[in-house]
Amino acid sequence: MNVELQKHARDTLKKDLNLLPENWQLIFKRMYSPNNLGRSIEEAIDSMPEDKLDWAMTQVKNSLTKLNVDD
Repeated sequence: MNVELQKHARDTLKKDLNLLPENWQLIFKRMYSPNNLGRSIEEAIDSMPEDKLDWAMTQVKNSLTKLNVDD
């Protein structure tokens, strides 16, 4: 994934995760930053490996759909 796509994915994740409840954000951090749960959600996203971004976006989109949150 090129740098521009990575930035777009990370920016989208930051925006969309902030629409979810805090306990759902904590689940995200447990999955993608398990050794640093004290990090902000933004820091967790910034430190994610590139190869996890696509699946993370799918998970967050599914969560927003489940909660009927319009982004």
